Amino acid sequence: MPSGEAFTNQQVRDIERVVRTANAETDLNFSVFIGGAEGDIRDAAEKLHAEFGADATRTVLVMVAPGDRLLEIVTGEESARRLSDRACALAALSMTTSFAGGDLAGGILTGVRMLAEAAGRPLPAPR
Repeated sequence: MPSGEAFTNQQVRDIERVVRTANAETDLNFSVFIGGAEGDIRDAAEKLHAEFGADATRTVLVMVAPGDRLLEIVTGEESARRLSDRACALAALSMTTSFAGGDLAGGILTGVRMLAEAAGRPLPAPR
């Protein structure tokens, strides 16, 4: 997660911790990117998501462009099976509500937690 000027050191640590916890609890790869998007945010987010290579299938990317007031959530094939569009939309709504109130870090923390909770624990492998 690239840190921005808008975050205190503690907020950066909190975001890193929530991402680590989400990764451990779900066995998915959560990633948060905060910064400007060149052109269309969806295109930029999908390009960034693709950079995860083989891990992209199980990656959940949360891209926040605060200066543009934009948010995008991109899921890979495996993570999309565990995260419905509705779950992503609810997390996005919660995040944008926090952002509108001036709480960028809190919105990100809540959104990642909501996504991790919706994804749940991985299913055991069939025997």
